[in-house]
Amino acid sequence: PPAHSHSDWIGPPDKHSNLRPVIFYAPPDESALERRLREARQEAQASNQRFWARHNRAFRQEKEEFIYSRLKAKGLEVRDESGQKATLNAEEMADFYKDFLSKNLQKHLQYNRDWYKHNFRITFLMGQVALVRALRWLRRRKKNVEQ
Repeated sequence: PPAHSHSDWIGPPDKHSNLRPVIFYAPPDESALERRLREARQEAQASNQRFWARHNRAFRQEKEEFIYSRLKAKGLEVRDESGQKATLNAEEMADFYKDFLSKNLQKHLQYNRDWYKHNFRITFLMGQVALVRALRWLRRRKKNVEQ
């Protein structure tokens, strides 16, 4: 983002995770609490990025292996006579999706637990930041009224 920007910047989807990366704006007068909030958001983003990049890589690899093994079992090649990539029907692919999800159930459950932890922490910090800002605004308003 340009130096004069005062907001977060969201990039195009990452080719491995499919998540859109965020560059979080850090104001020059950022308080310690605001910094903790920004860092918690960055940590959550990095954690999501790592999980989905690994997950998608494993998914693609296992899917290719599944398709190859099914085609081989049918006596077919990966590419047909015209050079097109051979595919399986929806029922056969449903078997793969079901097996993949079953095999990765514990990983998804752990990811969800971690995701909730990150989000509760972020929400708690956001509440603290909002409270501090509201109190600061009230003090300024009271000071202006007294003058």
